[in-house]
Amino acid sequence: MEESRIVLGVIGSDCHAVGNKIIENVLSREGFQVVNLGVMVSQDEFIDAAIETGAQAILVSSIYGHGEIDCAGFRGRCLERGLDKIVLYVGGNLVIGKREFSEVETLFKDMGYDRVFPPTCDLTEVASNLKLDIKARI
Repeated sequence: MEESRIVLGVIGSDCHAVGNKIIENVLSREGFQVVNLGVMVSQDEFIDAAIETGAQAILVSSIYGHGEIDCAGFRGRCLERGLDKIVLYVGGNLVIGKREFSEVETLFKDMGYDRVFPPTCDLTEVASNLKLDIKARI
């Protein structure tokens, strides 16, 4: 099977580069071709990269608590640009203040994200889910 291409980055004004590099490393070892856009990435930069590379998934990371603002409308923008089959994941510390993760997960799924991950999660599990979700969309 051909390697799946994914676009990875940290959205908005967030600049946590270390976690982003760890995610890139693990997903590369799991067999993905990772296009890492780095930090402070806009929604349009994610979408442009996905279109240019033919990516099957976009993984959005945010750890500074403003993910709820930065990620709003992302699925709609993907649809407008023809990425109706793109797998869309988001993870990190996505909201300001303490909220139950189940509440955060519901919020982001309602925004159109396929899967939502807390700040600490098993990246091999993320990779397994990603392989299944990409296969289901092809």
